[in-house]
Amino acid sequence: MASFELAIPTVLENEGGYVNNPNDPGGETRFGISKRSYPRLDIKNLTRDEAIEIYRTDFWKFDGVNDQCLATKIFDSYVNMGHTAIKLLQRLLGQAQDGAWGPNTQAAVNSRIPELLLQNYRDALVQHYQDIVDANPAEHVFLVGWLIRARQ
Repeated sequence: MASFELAIPTVLENEGGYVNNPNDPGGETRFGISKRSYPRLDIKNLTRDEAIEIYRTDFWKFDGVNDQCLATKIFDSYVNMGHTAIKLLQRLLGQAQDGAWGPNTQAAVNSRIPELLLQNYRDALVQHYQDIVDANPAEHVFLVGWLIRARQ
């Protein structure tokens, strides 16, 4: 079974520290926690421990995944793109793409060869990011970082 404690360092590394990029639709962020999603938080002064607790309570749903690498990738993608990350995974699994993590999605994930599903998921993430840039070339500024993250 997957562990939040083993997954959270990847998310924190990928999300980085304080950023207030006017081109980022999330707006002001720290450790990946955005002002848009948490308007009442003092993002600039958010502590690492506070961010970890937000991730534990609001984002981590993947204890039941048998493979830690796969759980970490799903979690990291979910942090980055929300329910779209689950929809991409559900598409790979041949499921209805409702974006909700539930027992059917978890069972389907656990029934697959983890390394193969992980590679297919990475490929789907790469394509998704490329599609974003194709639809909105202004997002190109984020593409290199997104691709590095997708391929991890």
